[in-house]
Amino acid sequence: MTTARISGTVWAALAIVYLVWGSTYLAIRIAVETMPPFLSAGARFVVAGLLLAALLAWRHGPGVLKVTRAQLASAAVVGVLLLLGGNGLVVLAETSVPSGLAALLVAGVPAWVVLLRTGFGERPGPAAYAGVALGLAGLAVLSLPGLSGDVRMGGVLTVVVATLLWATGSFSSSRIPMPRNAFAASAYEMVAGGLGCALVGLLRGEQSGLDLADVSARSWTALAYLIVFGSLIAFTAYAWLLQSAPISLVATYAYVNPVVAVFLGWLVLDEALTWPIALGGAIVVAGVWLIVRAERRPAPAATPATAVVPEAVAPAEVPTAGPGAAPAPAAVAPTAALQPPAPAEPADPESPPLHGGQTPSRPSGPTV
Repeated sequence: MTTARISGTVWAALAIVYLVWGSTYLAIRIAVETMPPFLSAGARFVVAGLLLAALLAWRHGPGVLKVTRAQLASAAVVGVLLLLGGNGLVVLAETSVPSGLAALLVAGVPAWVVLLRTGFGERPGPAAYAGVALGLAGLAVLSLPGLSGDVRMGGVLTVVVATLLWATGSFSSSRIPMPRNAFAASAYEMVAGGLGCALVGLLRGEQSGLDLADVSARSWTALAYLIVFGSLIAFTAYAWLLQSAPISLVATYAYVNPVVAVFLGWLVLDEALTWPIALGGAIVVAGVWLIVRAERRPAPAATPATAVVPEAVAPAEVPTAGPGAAPAPAAVAPTAALQPPAPAEPADPESPPLHGGQTPSRPSGPTV
């Protein structure tokens, strides 16, 4: 597909993914101004997961949510890794780390995924390893504000740990028995991860002294935005893009989102754009670009039954969305995300998941 043939709908969906997922870091930062981090993250994902499950059951029937015990357990494990370990720690870190810096640190997730793949015997290639080297160098530069005391080093390290857990969850999801429907998998992941966040919040005592009347209107608005736009609308737009646009175009969100996050943090919250953030961010984004470029493979000849995406989506080709976003599918079944199936070709809710290392709020790079 050439640029000239890309429709306005594709560009609109891409703009949603760019702006909404890029803005989730800002929304998280605003939410935790007056909300406890883990309890707010738990509320976000439990509500979003239940809404997604309800939409799926409404569109495709309750059978779409049917899973085996092994699949349910796998989805729960992946959800805990992604949304408690990944997103939950990012939310915690944003109580002390600027949203733009958090987004740039999260952008290094694809580098960890490449290293995990290497550890399991895969050989991504020289360009991918060059991207990893650049990404790690960028992370080192981004850590300078923590070393100088401008930002709490504990917050920086918390985000780095979050990216490792997010990468582990993304990588593991293609190697354990997941629900056959990618959207159902994401719903279960969100509920499991959200319950995990809520439990950690309770164990940390975040409910002590919590008075909902003291939560600001802007924090409530930010939480609602994260649920509706971050975890549902942008998620659906991303899934639709995987079916309707070249993967080389879709993958650009991995290095556009951090830029959007830094700009919004500067514009809305007056976050300082220091030289370590600017330089380190540029290096990380360059590394992600190299990894994404190296992961593209020539598209095989499409058959009438599978010609859905103009360029083939190989399991590791799409960068994972990252802790700021909701779990995002690396590939979705041929029917539209939450649309009813066409009468002539009903959707097969049991079609095998095509996502390798990704689920609806996580590609191998930045945020749901």
